[in-house]
Amino acid sequence: MLQPWLKCVVIKTEDITHSTRRFWIQIPELAQFDFEPGQFVTFDLPIHEQRNKRWRSYSIASAPDGTNVFELVIVLMEDGLGTPHLFNEVKIGTELLVRGPQGKFTMPPILDKDLYLICTGTGIAPFRSMVHHIKNKQIAHKNIHLIFGCREFKDSLYEVELRQLEKELSGFYHHPCFSRELMVGPAQYSGYVHACYNKLIEAQKEMTGEIPAAYFYLCGWKNMVDDAKQKIMEIGYDKQAIHLELYG
Repeated sequence: MLQPWLKCVVIKTEDITHSTRRFWIQIPELAQFDFEPGQFVTFDLPIHEQRNKRWRSYSIASAPDGTNVFELVIVLMEDGLGTPHLFNEVKIGTELLVRGPQGKFTMPPILDKDLYLICTGTGIAPFRSMVHHIKNKQIAHKNIHLIFGCREFKDSLYEVELRQLEKELSGFYHHPCFSRELMVGPAQYSGYVHACYNKLIEAQKEMTGEIPAAYFYLCGWKNMVDDAKQKIMEIGYDKQAIHLELYG
């Protein structure tokens, strides 16, 4: 059964990088917007005559909090139709049509294995929702590794917030990876996300003699997701341990 389209309103925006913006969306006709961390919403934007060519989907970046407000983090794609409309035409107070929540890119019911959350760019959105939900609900968990890839430090998303979360959520580790910037320090990587998770897994293997039991969640551009899936299986994990969400 198709979900109904609901009227929503943009109540706040904030530029987080030169090309990435946070949007806070409220659905006034609902007292509470319920969703599972990892799910997404779909907008019907006035950008095309054909209805299905107006639909654009974005992962929810906030954790469920019992209100009718949720957050999105969206990167501007200059050659597209959807994000230029959101960046150039949508202001505080703008009304939109939204449908959701949708999607099955959600956490395992029991976090009895290490959790590797591997993403690039705004693919961080569902993982931010997940880790805050784990903290808010005090969900029992093993190690959680959030591995975030972008080009340069100036492209980082939620960096300060996630560093603070490392202090507040036991077993949570934030690993930013910068492909075009040389970083100094144990908490940051120069290069792509693949070297990071491989290093973490190898370190565990050296200590225990075997690869750690783990779930892998991949979200971002297709090339990264495809490469990560292949490399993780080459390490020795079954494809059933790998969950995907593609952008673009």
